[in-house]
Amino acid sequence: MMLVIGAEVMEAIRRHAEGGYPEEICGGLLGSVAGDGSIEIVEAAPIDNIRDDERGRRYLIGANDVLRLEKRAEAAGSQVVGYYHSHPDAPAVPSEFDREHAWPWYTYLIVSVVDGAAREARGWRLADDRQRFLSIALVDDERAELKVEVEEE
Repeated sequence: MMLVIGAEVMEAIRRHAEGGYPEEICGGLLGSVAGDGSIEIVEAAPIDNIRDDERGRRYLIGANDVLRLEKRAEAAGSQVVGYYHSHPDAPAVPSEFDREHAWPWYTYLIVSVVDGAAREARGWRLADDRQRFLSIALVDDERAELKVEVEEE
C-alpha cells in the first residue's frame, strides 16, 4: 500500500501545527483510495479542537465537524481518508489514548512540534485488531511529493 501527500498539503499541516502550539491541533485528510489500496491525500482540512481540558496533549473532533468534513469531501469528489493531529513537545508516535480512540482503515498523521517548530511527521494506521498501529514511512519523491509505504512496526 502507498500513501501520497503533496508537498503543499504537508506544509499546510505543519503550519497549522505550529500555529496551534502549545496545544494539539487536528484536522481531516481528504483524498481517494485506488483499487490497489494506495491512497492519495489532496487536501488537509483544519478542524477546531473542541476539547475543554488537557488541550496540550489531547484533541477532540466533534460529530458535527465529522459530518461537515464528509460533506466537504463529497462536494470535492473525494473522501475522508484519515485525520491528522500534533504532539506538542512529544514524538510523532501514537499514544495509548490515540490507539483507544482511533478507527481501523483511516490514516493518522502525527506531527511533532518542539518549541513551536514542526519537526518529524509520521503516518500510522490502526491494525484491524485495534491492538497496535502500523507505521507508515515517509519517502521523498522527485515530484516534490511524499510517498509513503506501510510497514509493520
